Amino acid sequence: MNDVYLSIGTNMGDRFENLQHAVTFLKGKEEIEVVHISSVYETAAVGYTDQAHFLNIAVHIKTSYSSSEMLKICQWVESELGRVREFRWGPRIIDLDILLYNHENVETESLIVPHPRMYERAFVLVPLIEITPAPVGQQLQRAHDIMQRMNCEEEGVTLWRASAEPKIMQSVN
Repeated sequence: MNDVYLSIGTNMGDRFENLQHAVTFLKGKEEIEVVHISSVYETAAVGYTDQAHFLNIAVHIKTSYSSSEMLKICQWVESELGRVREFRWGPRIIDLDILLYNHENVETESLIVPHPRMYERAFVLVPLIEITPAPVGQQLQRAHDIMQRMNCEEEGVTLWRASAEPKIMQSVN
C-alpha cells in the first residue's frame, strides 16, 4: 500500500461540508483507506487575495493507486463537487493536491510530488505536520525547520476546528 498525503481546501459555499464531501468521495473508493485527517484551518487566500478565506485540511490515505491514478481520482473528486477552473489561484469549491506519495519524487507533465510549493505555504504545512508528528522522509524535516521559523498568524493560518476528524469521518461512515 502507498502512503499518500493530500491537501484539501475550499472557499466557496458551505466550506466545511465541501471538505466532508471530498473525504466522502475518497473514502468511497475501495482502494483508498482514510487513515488520518488534520484539524481544520482557516487561511487567507494566496496569490489572488480578493476572495473569501479558505478552510484547509491535510489527509493521510493508504492506497494501491499509482501517483498518476491518484491525480485522476483527485481531479474526479473536484469535478464531482463542481470545481470550475476560471483562473489561477481563483475561488474554488474544492481543491485537492497531492503533497507526498510515499518517499518518492514524481515529475511528469501533469504531476510533481512533493508538491513544488508546499514548503512555502503555512496553510499546507501546519495541517500536514499535525498528522505526521514524526518526519516522513527528508521532505518533512525541511517542513519542520520552516515551521519553526514561520509565524502562522502572519501567514493568515488560524485553527478553525480542532479534531475535525470525528465530524468529517461521521459523514463518511
